[in-house]
Amino acid sequence: MEKNDKRIALVTGANQGIGFQVAKDLAKNGMLVLVGSRDLKRGEKAAQEIGFGSMAIQLDVTDRKSISDAAEKIQKELGRLDLLVNNAGISNTRMQRLGLSMVEYMESAKASIASIDEIRTVWDTNVFGVLAVYQTMLPLLRKSSDARIVNVSSTLGSLTLNSDPNSGYRSFYNPVYAVSKTALNGITLSMMLELKDSKIKVNLVSPGFTKSALTNFEGFESLEDGAREVVRVAMYGPEDPTGTFTTWNNEAVPW
Repeated sequence: MEKNDKRIALVTGANQGIGFQVAKDLAKNGMLVLVGSRDLKRGEKAAQEIGFGSMAIQLDVTDRKSISDAAEKIQKELGRLDLLVNNAGISNTRMQRLGLSMVEYMESAKASIASIDEIRTVWDTNVFGVLAVYQTMLPLLRKSSDARIVNVSSTLGSLTLNSDPNSGYRSFYNPVYAVSKTALNGITLSMMLELKDSKIKVNLVSPGFTKSALTNFEGFESLEDGAREVVRVAMYGPEDPTGTFTTWNNEAVPW
């Protein structure tokens, strides 16, 4: 099969964690997967492990030149993009460095004492990085006859759930990670509205509380389970819905 006969998918932050599992599952399902990684060597190692013709691509979502170079490479070698999975994300900058548990970290990330520098760093990846990749890759997506964008968010970002006094999410709602996902949800909604009359579909997915570096490996679900809903939505066809926000098993998440 020629490369251009396959759906071409770019997954950011795909050298590890949920992104790696998503890339692996998409490749198994017949897509040509571009394994986005800040470190090209780590991306190449991941692509080799994934197999199925996967290709590593250097992509740092906080570096506009890196994004632009990646887009130029895709244009030159493949000519289009059919699926963009904005997966790259970080939850903090201090937990592992200081040896903090998640509970200890949450105590230090309350709105009154949260580090502004840390907030900027996390938002640079989780919010501005997603928007920058979207803006740069959109011309490539427009060249596809069946394009889709899947943004990986979190139920933690739901304003509806966090404003409910009975919700268990409220204790985790801090301005570093959780509010970055609220902002990402808003950015995604703006994409949905911009593209509502186009052929490009946009979906938002929460993978759940997964055991990965993002959660300091304190999550409950496996990487396979965390990737499951992302992959299900990413495999949608042209007649499947746009504008959805779901978690496991197609359960709708309130905005």
